[in-house]
Amino acid sequence: MSQSSQVLLATAGYDHTIRFWQAHSGICTKTVQHPDSQVNALAFTPDLQHIAAAGYQHIRLYDVNSTSSTPVINYDGLSKNVTCLGFDKTGKWMFTGGEDKTAKIWDLRVRNIQCQRIFQMTDSCTCISLHPNQVEMIIGNEGGAIHMWDLRTDHNEQIVTDPGLAVRSISVDPDASYLAVANNAGNCYVWSCLAECQTRRACD
Repeated sequence: MSQSSQVLLATAGYDHTIRFWQAHSGICTKTVQHPDSQVNALAFTPDLQHIAAAGYQHIRLYDVNSTSSTPVINYDGLSKNVTCLGFDKTGKWMFTGGEDKTAKIWDLRVRNIQCQRIFQMTDSCTCISLHPNQVEMIIGNEGGAIHMWDLRTDHNEQIVTDPGLAVRSISVDPDASYLAVANNAGNCYVWSCLAECQTRRACD
């Protein structure tokens, strides 16, 4: 995002605050209070006007340009910790994952914002990456499984790299050539999406 044409960075954690920083100078430009719980994850909306904060049993959406710490939208009533979240490139919907062993999709265009779709897993959701095609979600969980959820057909494919080792990070490069996954053991796997998903071990 940008304020006055300057790139900013947002951070948050267990101190119940969200801080905005000038990336080039390291100066904290604003602090937003988030008193309800720790912040587990942050994500900017595509238009860079709002930031979503995931916490315990809730999500808060804040106005980036406002001086107020009052959220503009509250998502309450979720179960357990929300561990990850993000937006599609149009900003029409949001995805979340959490300790309730689900990934959820929220339609932001409706007045009464509610969860529209749910993907159920057997372990807590740890991370989600939205494919550049915007219709597939790659979801990691505590049990070491990686799910490819096709939002068009609701079809799901699963890969397990190291059983029992939590998946901690998933990323797809912008042109969708490669998928990278890192887990609790420090192992990183890279799939070539253009070569029938043949795998190679990137590091141990």
